[in-house]
Amino acid sequence: MTKNTLFRRTIVDELLKYIHTGDVLVLHGARQVGKTSIMEYLIDILRGEKRQVYYADIEDSRLKTLLDSGPAEFVRHLREEGYDTAARVFVFIDEIQYLENPSSFLKLAADHYKNLKLIVSGSSSFEIKSKFRDSLVGRTLEFEVFNLSFEEFLVFKGLPAAGLDAPFTAKKTGELKNLYREYAIYGGYPKVVLASSAGLKEKYLQQIIDTYVRKDIRDLAGVKDVGKFNRLLEALAAQSGSLLNSLELSNTCQLARQTVEKYIFILENTYVLKLVRPYSGNIRSELFKAPKIFFYDSGLMQLLWMKSLPKIIAGNVFETSVFAGLVKKYGKDSVFYWRSKDKKEIDFILKRRGAALPMEVKLNFGRFEPGAIKYFNGKYGLKDYRIVGLDGKPRGRFSVYPWRV
Repeated sequence: MTKNTLFRRTIVDELLKYIHTGDVLVLHGARQVGKTSIMEYLIDILRGEKRQVYYADIEDSRLKTLLDSGPAEFVRHLREEGYDTAARVFVFIDEIQYLENPSSFLKLAADHYKNLKLIVSGSSSFEIKSKFRDSLVGRTLEFEVFNLSFEEFLVFKGLPAAGLDAPFTAKKTGELKNLYREYAIYGGYPKVVLASSAGLKEKYLQQIIDTYVRKDIRDLAGVKDVGKFNRLLEALAAQSGSLLNSLELSNTCQLARQTVEKYIFILENTYVLKLVRPYSGNIRSELFKAPKIFFYDSGLMQLLWMKSLPKIIAGNVFETSVFAGLVKKYGKDSVFYWRSKDKKEIDFILKRRGAALPMEVKLNFGRFEPGAIKYFNGKYGLKDYRIVGLDGKPRGRFSVYPWRV
């Protein structure tokens, strides 16, 4: 495990609530979003408390062989290494999906070795879910790790992130706008955020695309025609924020429609993109409407789409960055969109605490037209809404900058 400067991620506070329970903590997320660094941060806290800590990266074949032998063999190894297994040992396992049977290992360890507190990570929810079995029900708590939120982006920049809801001077607001533009253009992968130049940021993003998006997912999906798969990735990136039309994508990429749908399923389950469902008071009607496509990272989306990163934000890039912010703050199952039969449309409906909050995303506040939101609020008996923008003049309390959503 390499030692780098560690930054406190928001999820750390949530994980610490369960660090002393008997639950197995499971971190899901795409590669390079910072799962290992989060584990390192927790390890530092525990070592500061003089706790026993063991770290295993299963990409090391020797450790994979050891853990594949089962918990009893692993506990013997701990004793040989000088750990007191009669007391609590915090065991961090990185990339657990590489084990032959992670579900069996975790079940046996949780049931028979109560002094082992297991905190594990995996790069693909699809791979993890395919290897995890129902036997783990009631034994695990699962946490999703995404790339950096804007608040975390500020922390990584060495800037204060607290108090973003407070009123700011025009100077401070201007500084935050410029920082948000950088965040939207380059995205929130930690390594990209920390890179010192635009060229290096683009290089690191391309590395993530080549190494993790194209190769890992291509292997998972059993892709036979790499060229067509790459065309699909590019077409999806160009449509971030648009309605999914799998038949059109099938024709464009010369892939069978079922193949397109299979690839999109895997891209969604490996945290590259999300299909956002339409909001409706009638669940049955909701199920028959097309979803929208959104990428989780606006930098990665643009590099796939345009092969380079622009210096100004396009409207769909801004919308994609706002979507990612909503997911990180409220959860990916809280975000919907709305469209009527006569094509009135609202960018996002945020569902929280049982209530719906409509949101329109406009790069410039002045481009907002209230018709669709007025209709929606009238239909559902609501009064509140939000206009999320970056440029122009905000319109009263309903207008917010993206860091205040």
